[in-house]
Parts: sequence; C-alpha cells; structure tokens
Amino acid sequence: MPLNIPDKLPAIEFLQKENIFVMDETRATHQDIRPLRIALLNLMPVKITTEIDLVRLLSNSPLQVELDLIKLSTHTSKNTPKEHMQAFYKNFSHILNKKYDGLIITGAPVEQMPFEEVAYWKELTDILDWAKSNVTSSMFICWGAQAALYHYYSIPKYPLDKKMFGVFRHLKNDPTHPIFRGFDDVFYVPHSRHTEIRRDDINKVHELKILSESEVSGVNIVAANNGREFYLTGHAEYSPDTLDKEYKRDLEKNLPIEIPVNYYLDNNPAKPPLVQWRSHANLLFVNWLNYFVYQKTPYNIEAIG
Repeated sequence: MPLNIPDKLPAIEFLQKENIFVMDETRATHQDIRPLRIALLNLMPVKITTEIDLVRLLSNSPLQVELDLIKLSTHTSKNTPKEHMQAFYKNFSHILNKKYDGLIITGAPVEQMPFEEVAYWKELTDILDWAKSNVTSSMFICWGAQAALYHYYSIPKYPLDKKMFGVFRHLKNDPTHPIFRGFDDVFYVPHSRHTEIRRDDINKVHELKILSESEVSGVNIVAANNGREFYLTGHAEYSPDTLDKEYKRDLEKNLPIEIPVNYYLDNNPAKPPLVQWRSHANLLFVNWLNYFVYQKTPYNIEAIG
C-alpha cells in the first residue's frame, strides 16, 4: 500500500524510479479509508535526503500512511532551499492541536553540544511533552533518541574516543518482541555518531528495555511504555551511499575520520559499499507501523491520549 505524501514532494520522483508505490494527496482523497497519520520532525541538515530515506521505508507497508513534515520555528535550515521548506513543512505550532498515530524525530548534527545549549532545545522538549498525550507511538533516531531519553528519563550521553562509524553486527535481546518479526538472528545497522548512551544507565530505569545491542557499537534499540516509544541509536534508514558521502566529506575537510567499518567491499573505499542492512530496516519500519501504530491506535484519532 502506498504512502500518502504532499503533491510534488521531490521524494515522489526519486522513489517512483525505484519502483516504490507512492500516492500523492490528490489520489489518496478518493480512497475510503482512514490513513495512519505520521508526523516527521526532520532535524537533519539536508532534509530532502532524509525525507527520501524515511519515505522509502514508510511506503513499504500494506497500510496507507499520511505524512506531515514538521519543522522548528526556532531553527532555520541552511542546507535546504527555503522554497522547499515553505512548500512542504509545517511549524510545530500549526499542528499543536492535532493528534498523530506516529511520530518520528530524526538525528541532528549537534550531538557534541550539551543538550541545553542547543538553540532549539526548549521547542524540542515542548514537542516531546506534547507527544506523550498526542501520539500513539514515537520513534526517535540517533541524536533524537539521545535527546528524548535525556528529557524523559535523565539518561546522559557520553563522548566517544573516536567516531562510531560504519555498519555493525547486532543481536536481539528479546527475539520474541514484535519489532523483530521476520528478523534474522544477526542483523546489521549503520552508525555515525560521536557520543553514546550506556546500558548501565538504561537498566536503572524500570520503564526502559534494551531490545538489541552490539558488542562494538553498544545499545541499539530501546523501548518504553509498551511500545509507545522506540529509541534507535543507529541509522537503519540510511541509503547505500550515505556513509560514503560522509567519509569523503570529512576527508575533504581534513577532519579526523577512519574508513567506515564493515562497509566497503574488501574494506576498500575505491570499491562500492556492501549493503547489509536494507532488509532489516524495512522490517523494522513495517513492524513498527503495524504492531505499535496501526494495531494500537484508535480508529477515532481524536481518542489518542
């Protein structure tokens, strides 16, 4: 079933070339069904790339999904055309009185700053508080996960000696959890971060459960409140070439960067990436939409919360 997104969003053209079924608003209005309403707070600098990555995964489901793109009024994107932001994004203040079946908050390139020093921290915490009573299930990615864990549960983040950069092997702590339906015993997830959260801090909070982790990259998926919150420390949504672009960008800037682990064929940057995470990324998002959004949300969306 398709994803219902705004007419003329650039992601439509990109994904149709990949033979992914995406439905625009005009066609969706002729279907007699209540779509799942998902809000995406996109904090990444290059927003169109992140839109494509997440729309690709959200569209691979038998459920119809209506996507609202949300931006912060206290932050202006410098890497996305102003016209794109005006055409497709809504300020949080415009959706404050709406209910959503699901919410996704992305990572952001501010992880080495203390949370309270991030310019838009107050508005972000307002959104996190709003989500508690206006969203059926939320998914937080990378810095978004760290920020939500800190705000909700006072879980700190810690600087790493070097960037966690590459594609890492993960194991399930609870193989029977519905979020892992269809997963293999071992699955791979890209990571790109300078900080971490630690299992000892999470284990002190009885509402939180670590669902999966890696011997190298640490905690991976944390869940809370019977599936109303999912925290992802990695980037399952990444496209095949995302780490490659980050690696070459940092090299050009003479930043300290190592070859991404377990990413290039033969560990050779001259060769193409070996994609090992795509199938599990699709399962992750389909399972979240089905078991923790669609199966849990009321038909009357105003009854959420």
